[in-house]
Amino acid sequence: MRIGIDVGGTFTDFLLTHDDGTSQVYKVLSTPDDPSIATMRGIEEMAVDRGLAARDFLKEVDVIVHGTTVTTNAVLTRSGAKTGLLTTKGVRDALEMRRGIREEQYNNRYENVRPLVDRRYRCPVRERLDYKGEVLASIAVDDVESAVALFKAEGVEAVAVCFMNSFANPEHEEQAAKILREKLPGLYLTVSAGFLPSIRFYDRVSTTALNSYVGPILRRYLKALLERLAGQDYKGVLLIMQSNGGVISPEVAIDNAAVTLLSGPAGGPVAGVWYTADQGYDDCITTDMGGTSFDAALVKNRTPFVTTVGEIDRLRIALPMLNVVTIGAGGGSIGWIDEGGLLRMGPQSAGSKPGPVCYGLGGELPTCTDADLVLGYLDKDYFAGGRIRLDFDRASRAIEDKLAKPLGLSLHEAAVGMYNLINTNMAAAVREVAVKQGQDPRDFPLVVAGGAGPNHACRIALELEIPLLIVPRESSIFCAAGMLMSDLKHSFVKTYATLLAKADRKRFKAVFDDMRKAGVALLASEGIREDKAEFVYSLDLRYVNQYHEVTVDVSEAEVTACDFAAMAKRFHPKHNALFGYSLEAEGAPVELINIRLVTVGVTEKPRFSPMEWAGDDPSKARKGRRSVFLPREKRFAEVDVFDGFALRFGNRIAGPAIIEQVNTTTFVTPEYKVLVDRFGNYTLYLPDREDEACGRILKWKR
Repeated sequence: MRIGIDVGGTFTDFLLTHDDGTSQVYKVLSTPDDPSIATMRGIEEMAVDRGLAARDFLKEVDVIVHGTTVTTNAVLTRSGAKTGLLTTKGVRDALEMRRGIREEQYNNRYENVRPLVDRRYRCPVRERLDYKGEVLASIAVDDVESAVALFKAEGVEAVAVCFMNSFANPEHEEQAAKILREKLPGLYLTVSAGFLPSIRFYDRVSTTALNSYVGPILRRYLKALLERLAGQDYKGVLLIMQSNGGVISPEVAIDNAAVTLLSGPAGGPVAGVWYTADQGYDDCITTDMGGTSFDAALVKNRTPFVTTVGEIDRLRIALPMLNVVTIGAGGGSIGWIDEGGLLRMGPQSAGSKPGPVCYGLGGELPTCTDADLVLGYLDKDYFAGGRIRLDFDRASRAIEDKLAKPLGLSLHEAAVGMYNLINTNMAAAVREVAVKQGQDPRDFPLVVAGGAGPNHACRIALELEIPLLIVPRESSIFCAAGMLMSDLKHSFVKTYATLLAKADRKRFKAVFDDMRKAGVALLASEGIREDKAEFVYSLDLRYVNQYHEVTVDVSEAEVTACDFAAMAKRFHPKHNALFGYSLEAEGAPVELINIRLVTVGVTEKPRFSPMEWAGDDPSKARKGRRSVFLPREKRFAEVDVFDGFALRFGNRIAGPAIIEQVNTTTFVTPEYKVLVDRFGNYTLYLPDREDEACGRILKWKR
């Protein structure tokens, strides 16, 4: 068996898969104070369902893949380790000055983000390298020793070392690191020349500081989790999800903690590739609406888009990560009235504590889930399969008292306003993730996931004019499923700034060779032989005198031959797609900035068993009828309710309808029809796309 685990703000999701192709879904309320408690609770639930003790159950589990929000939450709540910074004298305030740009230029009240390292712990060191890495001033060892004394006296747990131009020569950083290791044993240490040897000082110092800030937190969490699993005699493999869509061993994760900062949402695009491939789609947009947030990501040619310029809470991360747009829109998003008397939804969330009002756990502020209940999209007696009874009256009172009466609306008008507003917010996030990559969202099937996502998907798609949606049967634990489908990945970068056409062939190949050796060594430590490894080569390129570069994939053959002309040929069309113009015809020179390599260790994937053809008729899955609100008609109507797990390959449903599963509900609006594919996923399509949508699914009919 294999288990995928995704720790969310409200629920911790589990997907348990078996070698025979069967699978089960589990969800437990998250435990933010110690996420490992919810993790072990979910494992205990699985064991109880099989009449086993957790210890005996884990003997049958080969692999656990775990996405964690521990580092994310540490940054968002500013609860990371007390961190120090050693940096070149004269630039100690780079963390505070950042790039010198105020994000909201016309907002005079907009405050700067507080750096993770207090100024008193940012210690300047006299040393200097030029851009080539040549020594202009030797390192002042006494400055390093003075910093060590301060760190020791103040109980600093972690230190980041980041000197100017150290990407070109690591000598000074290595000297400082040697002193720190000798005099402060047990210190969590991040050295930028080894961690992120790339150009742009603020990006590098911010990322290095982030790694040290969250490193001790992740180390404590993973060691506690490993101890809990060892206490149950778990002998299988534990893998940790990264922000780049790959997995790594816990040991590697501990040393490179910042690679997990966005690990939770990263499973979604990976899962999207699998769920669309069976129907022959190479592209898709994935969405995941959970209890706290909404994530959207773009997949093109079966490859999720990756960015190396990301942020978390306005702090720069220059590590490769899947380009996931996240907004505060989830089932727990709170409805409120702003200073101008307008209705708002989120980003504040009720989370798992106290949760939506209808949970009856102490929540008093109306949420998206409360509105969904009032509008009939949720069954108060069947939420979480009946394990959680929803309080319809309490939810109604909260919406009426907090929103409807102050706005002069009826209960249902206020609930509809909440529903429409959060859908608009999510549609904007989907539009952003597509348009910023030069793509039209109407050209992509929308893969809809999350416990709350399928309830809102049709309205999001209609706003964006998207004709086709796919709702995976495992949509409520989408990211957990993606984690089981992820490969081991290690990303490397090295700055080599030169005109591409004039790059030194020997140096160019040597950089790639060094990265490849380091990647092979890491994969070997995780049990992957070199002949089982794959390598993805890319370059950061730009036109001369530009500031922003474009990451362009190149082939191994082009790298081996140093075919710089072919590499430039790949750059021009990508630049045109992103920025609307190309200078290829003008013969503009192309500049190389960074060399990148990703080493991939292909893992064994779970197998899902296809269903037998069952025909069009879904009547065996019909549960009854329920009154729900139809947004375009602006009225309530009785619609059929179906048991999602009873639907079979080939079943067809015409909207409006409700499809209920234990952990999610799909609201099919009147505009869409549904066809169930051979894995039990629902494809929703507009009538004018019926031939395409159904043809891709029915090709598997026997």
